[in-house]
Amino acid sequence: MKLTRTLAAFAMGTALVAPVQAAADPIEIKYTTASVPSDLHTRAMQVFKDELEARAAGAFDVQLFDSGSLFAQGADLDALQRGNAEMTYLSYQLIADAIPEYSLLTAGYLFQNPAHYRTFLASDIGAEFKAKVSEEMDVQLLDTCYLGTRQLNLRKARDVQTPADLDGLKLRMPGSDAWLFLGSALGAAPTPLPFGEVYLGLQTGTIDAQDNPLPTVEAAKFYEVTKQIVLTSHLVDGINIAINNETWDKLSDDQKTAVSEAAVASCDWNNAERTANEERLVDFLTSEGLQVVTPDVDAFRTHVQDVYFSSERSKSWPEGWVEQINAMAE
Repeated sequence: MKLTRTLAAFAMGTALVAPVQAAADPIEIKYTTASVPSDLHTRAMQVFKDELEARAAGAFDVQLFDSGSLFAQGADLDALQRGNAEMTYLSYQLIADAIPEYSLLTAGYLFQNPAHYRTFLASDIGAEFKAKVSEEMDVQLLDTCYLGTRQLNLRKARDVQTPADLDGLKLRMPGSDAWLFLGSALGAAPTPLPFGEVYLGLQTGTIDAQDNPLPTVEAAKFYEVTKQIVLTSHLVDGINIAINNETWDKLSDDQKTAVSEAAVASCDWNNAERTANEERLVDFLTSEGLQVVTPDVDAFRTHVQDVYFSSERSKSWPEGWVEQINAMAE
């Protein structure tokens, strides 16, 4: 009798203890880029991973893929939209290819500094822009990381003062319409080539030049196969951290906040590092034997803007956006 009562009491006691719920499987995030491991925005991906773990420990399984090891440059957006990857860096140029009215945001000499991009994204027209990208491209834009101010990097030195001096120059550009248009606006002969083939292209003479921010010239070691930097400063370049809607829509509000804050933290780190690097790189590249020159930047600015504003693409630009974006510059 005592044994029966004891077993019953034990059974009742255990029934009162709520079972421990097994932890949910972490949400897989494959984060892919074509950039090399030493590039700052590649390294910023690790900052994102660490910051997200600090904010939501164990909730996410972030897997990082660089150098196009998972998807080649240009294929990563398709991978997000198909659900084969969850995050990538998305350029304004690729957005413009999908939504032509946003070619405005790829125009040379429009954005003035990294803060200018963030001010735009936080504005009413920035919210409109992000909503349309979400609707038409099926991705959320989390923040814009500063990619650097783009300069020309030539295989052989030449006297460059105005866009006319670039006539016939085979200038490597990424293979999207928006990028190729910029190369043409600079006065060069734009030549599409994947990023991973640029070093060899410069080495063999397949291309005469490439354009990238100075930190990328250092990270990809383009200074080993080039002779000149021309400081046109033709594009203050930004690249967006993007996550596909399929993943975003699965997240709780707290998880969305954690992902967004981690993205901003990674861009904060990237932006600070890039700005510091750009300040030192002229001396570094000079020490590597490159000739660093400043052309007539006003002549470049006038020519590039005239090409954009007189083009067919400018007719689709949202009315008043140029003026509003210009007013946001700090």
